[in-house]
Amino acid sequence: MEKQVDFIEGRIVPALLRFAGPVLFAMFLQSMYGAVDLMIVGKFAEAADVSAVSTGSQIMMTVTGLIISLSVGMTILIGERIGQRKPEAGGRIVGTGILLFLVIGVIMTVLTAVFAPGLASIMHAPVEAFEQTVSYIRICGLGSLVIIGYNLIGSIFRGIGDSRTPLVTVMIACVTNIAGDLLLVAGFGLGAAGAAAATVFAQMISVLVSLLLIRRRELPFTMSRDLIRWDGGIVKRILVLGTPIALQDLLVGISFLVVLAIVNSLGLITSAGVGVAERVCGFIMLVPSAFSQSMSAFAAQNRGAGRNDRAVRGLWYAIGISTLFGVLMFYAAFFHGDLLASIFAKDPEVIAAAFQYLKAYGIDCLLTSFLFCLIGFLSGCSRTRFVMLQGIAGAFGVRVPLSLLFSRVQPVSLFRIGLATPCSSAVQILLCLVCLLHIRRQLAAQASNP
Repeated sequence: MEKQVDFIEGRIVPALLRFAGPVLFAMFLQSMYGAVDLMIVGKFAEAADVSAVSTGSQIMMTVTGLIISLSVGMTILIGERIGQRKPEAGGRIVGTGILLFLVIGVIMTVLTAVFAPGLASIMHAPVEAFEQTVSYIRICGLGSLVIIGYNLIGSIFRGIGDSRTPLVTVMIACVTNIAGDLLLVAGFGLGAAGAAAATVFAQMISVLVSLLLIRRRELPFTMSRDLIRWDGGIVKRILVLGTPIALQDLLVGISFLVVLAIVNSLGLITSAGVGVAERVCGFIMLVPSAFSQSMSAFAAQNRGAGRNDRAVRGLWYAIGISTLFGVLMFYAAFFHGDLLASIFAKDPEVIAAAFQYLKAYGIDCLLTSFLFCLIGFLSGCSRTRFVMLQGIAGAFGVRVPLSLLFSRVQPVSLFRIGLATPCSSAVQILLCLVCLLHIRRQLAAQASNP
């Protein structure tokens, strides 16, 4: 049975849903890694461990996001070659990408392990949770190669229009992670360190399963050992497309780390509360994130096939569907955030702090339904430099300054601090719409002057 979704022919909405559905479920399960860590640590460990996992996982999410963003360059190039029906060219891209990310993985393993205490200090990890935070970062850092391999394989499959295979491997990893958390955290009482070890081991199992599945199926690109070689031209192309996205996500991630550092300075309960809220947000933002990834692959394949109008139609369909879910997520976060937070924490004060922060994120759900689809579309159209610029503008022109400002307004309100995020999203939407209008004018000019 064919697992790739054909984005170039047929009805748009069914194709998007067939692709986005497995992506959404895979992202849900992937979010379960950190969520299960936090949930089990929250139930079987102390507040210091909860703070350590929330801070450490945020740092590792930033690092992982950097890798995923770099691999967007591969996703775009593979999607274009699939649209152009050039299987051998796709194989060369994958082979070169494997070597490129192997080098990056080794460098990140060393840097993360060595600078773990410095990262914990920069994040203003509470004194009571400092050692636990360092342990979490260091263990996850030593597993960087596994984490990179896990995300790289997912990017390759999404580039060829296959979102089901990554779903299978994520399901296996999620079950493994839950078992590991129960054994190491609940059973042996290892706290944050046990949660980190379980996460790395689960992703290692996922990588091994992915490699076995790749060997058993027919791929729409040529793959052999001879193609696994360093090609400077392909490396440059991957980095030209992926680096702006990676830099944007890195800086945006840093902006969230800055906000978390501001919150950490307000005390242990506040730190733990925001950590719980961020974990809940990881779930309520899944639908727009899934459509963002879908739009990248959809736009890249249709652009490679010269079907630009179809790519634009797909964008509006994706925004409409995503917005329907955004309204539901807004309602859940704004009015019932305390119930959502209670899934991950038992301390009433931590739950109350998380609820305040979640109300602001509920508002952001409405905006990201537009924003993430626009970003995915523009990335698939190779407008990655613009995506970088709009992300940086939103992060450091709006989110960080407003967070600092609101944190100094007495009495301190986590809802007010959280409002910096939807303010940033609103500005980014305006910038993306301007870029989209520019693209439409360019396409119209090309059509009138063939």
